[in-house]
Amino acid sequence: MPHPTVITFTGLPATGKSTAADRLARDLSTPAFSGDWLLGALKPHGVLTGLDRPTLLAMYYDLLTTLITRQLMLGQSAIVDCLINDEIATRWQSLATEHDAHFLAVECILPDEPEHRRRLATRARAIPGWHEVPWSHVARMRAEYPPLTVPHLPLNALNPIEDNLALVHQALTD
Repeated sequence: MPHPTVITFTGLPATGKSTAADRLARDLSTPAFSGDWLLGALKPHGVLTGLDRPTLLAMYYDLLTTLITRQLMLGQSAIVDCLINDEIATRWQSLATEHDAHFLAVECILPDEPEHRRRLATRARAIPGWHEVPWSHVARMRAEYPPLTVPHLPLNALNPIEDNLALVHQALTD
């Protein structure tokens, strides 16, 4: 990556976004920031207790935006693993542009519901302070976060991770 790039992996829980983000971070030696890891670090300190959802989400995205901004100020890339909508993608695209950086939104999808349910039920992320989520959470996130309509790279989680990462690497060189 000749220019700093902000690469965000979004998608419903258990669609492979964390796996893809982590693998790409290793491939590129680029820091990866995960929203769930941030919340897991805050939860034991009571910071999240009593927050209404809009305040929680504002804090969540502001924390990630701060980390992205810091990387861009250093002239470095950042990989972000979290669920976003068009508004957040547009905000981060503008932030990247302000810092003469590129932006790539990657949306992980899993169109096979039985497989999606199986992956959710069998995953164990082991994020300190954070919890695994039930299928009802996936359904809620599907309602709150419609598929992206801004330019993005879709990745089908039914495809091998190596094939999906090859698509991301290709998008980064285009």
